[in-house]
Amino acid sequence: MDILISSLFAGLLIGMVLALVALGLNIIFGVMEIVNFAHGEFLMVGMYTGLFTAQATGMEPLLTLPVAAVVGFLLGIICYYGFIKFLIRGPMVAQLLGTFGLMLFLRNIALLIFGSEDRALHHGILVDKSFDMGMGVIVPATKLTAAGLSVVAFGAVWLLMNRTKIGKALTATALNAQGARYMGIPTERMNALAWGIGGGSVTIAGALIVNFWSVNPFMGLLFTMIAFAIVALGGFGSVPGAFFAGLVVGLITEIPGIWDFFTYTFNFDWMNNVPMTSLKYMWVYLAYFVIVVVRPRGLFGWKQ
Repeated sequence: MDILISSLFAGLLIGMVLALVALGLNIIFGVMEIVNFAHGEFLMVGMYTGLFTAQATGMEPLLTLPVAAVVGFLLGIICYYGFIKFLIRGPMVAQLLGTFGLMLFLRNIALLIFGSEDRALHHGILVDKSFDMGMGVIVPATKLTAAGLSVVAFGAVWLLMNRTKIGKALTATALNAQGARYMGIPTERMNALAWGIGGGSVTIAGALIVNFWSVNPFMGLLFTMIAFAIVALGGFGSVPGAFFAGLVVGLITEIPGIWDFFTYTFNFDWMNNVPMTSLKYMWVYLAYFVIVVVRPRGLFGWKQ
């Protein structure tokens, strides 16, 4: 039972972080209906920002979050005005191939600057510390803190989108860009702001993830696919949907622990021979496929 409880708790924690990862992708699609294939590379930039800021200054890694947010926000703005605003004038296939090219560009720039080796944080007040949550659940302090701060960041973006004039302008642009333009809303600025908020939220997630996950230039694709699965499950354009879907996907990634629980409980020898740890992301992609086929708008989708 301890294995099951630990796996479920771990899945919820990582799901909170993954929800923040998917939030930026959801905002960009919700406002502009464009899929950003470079989303995982934005997260990779956030991880490198948190890593090198902490190493260069000696500050606590968690204090690098504002730096990562600024870098991600500026990166999103630069990508929009320098590239995306021209790309959206073309057909959908051009947009898809264009953001795919942006993904390759950012990945290879990182490869040129940082090399291909894995890099990880080895200092911080939470490194190598854990909390005993009871019932046999021991949680690394870095993951617990990252989950809590992810919820705070997610909540801050939700408040921005739902309780401010800027958020209402973004929502109006998402619902009807032409109508919003007639009402005096600067829709191009809203598009740029969507990319800035999307970039800032995912780089914050990256700066949190680097506290317990090593970074290299090739890791972006994994998180891009996970973010797609979350957005598809929660619904394209739905911020609350991204949060709840992140929790579901987080639980899916902990299938190996749940599998071990049933293996030991029912003593099925054949289950020991299944390399479930190696297959855990396969279940995420399978869920993505099923969701897209069965319910294309997701559980909370509102985009028509």
